[in-house]
Amino acid sequence: MSDARPIGVVDSGLGGLTVVKELLRAMPNESVIYFGDTAHFPYGCRSEEAIRRNGMQSARFVLGHDVKMLVVACSTMSSVLLDDISKEMFDVPLIGAIVPVVKAAAKRTMNKKIGVLGTAATVNSRAYEKIIRDIDPECKPYQKACPLFVPIVEEGLYDSEIARLVAQKYCAGLVEQGTDIVILACTHYPLLMETIQETVGANITVLDSALWIAREAREILHAIGGFCPQSMDNERQSWFYVSDVAPTMIQCASAFFGSPMLDLMKVELSEVEKSI
Repeated sequence: MSDARPIGVVDSGLGGLTVVKELLRAMPNESVIYFGDTAHFPYGCRSEEAIRRNGMQSARFVLGHDVKMLVVACSTMSSVLLDDISKEMFDVPLIGAIVPVVKAAAKRTMNKKIGVLGTAATVNSRAYEKIIRDIDPECKPYQKACPLFVPIVEEGLYDSEIARLVAQKYCAGLVEQGTDIVILACTHYPLLMETIQETVGANITVLDSALWIAREAREILHAIGGFCPQSMDNERQSWFYVSDVAPTMIQCASAFFGSPMLDLMKVELSEVEKSI
């Protein structure tokens, strides 16, 4: 049993390309349909109403491409509207950004203290806090909103003195609390992995959500026999859609995806609305 359909990935912007990179690394024979709502990015500082409206529009666009799985790469979207998306899906598996990495953190923490670095919307939703306690009631979550991390990454300053100073400011409390695991709860943050790890020290493990999302997707497709047929190895192609394209986005997308060969296709919002 196999399934040649692509994996759908939706994100509030381009950061979800870090998830796509890990998906294709874990399952190189697969293809992806990606949609990043760059016209409304960032979601992390928007109202819940706006996140729901724009996020559902984006998810419906991807689902309209006959995908075999939908991955919501954005932690903000996952914390606000994952249940709403699930109500519109039938036999297609849905993976959010939160549960896979929280399960990994709960297995690896030695002192039951887990730190979470995320956007203001993600932290305010308390979604990570709830899921951490659901998975292991003995774990204590410590969350920190990091509003400056996204613009630092967008400006390509992830290996700079500015990034290090901001990381020190945001991570100090988590270190003082004695956390031994820190979750990067935003798709932009993996580009700051080295800076954050250097800041918190070698005794704290920093987990990249993208890696664990990819592993969860691979496990699910293996369980349901949903991998792409091996005979189609040389025919695989992925498609990358966005709701807006600015000159700086190409360079940013290449940094997230790890390859300069990335064709971003703009979809007019009116076209997205017609697909709903």
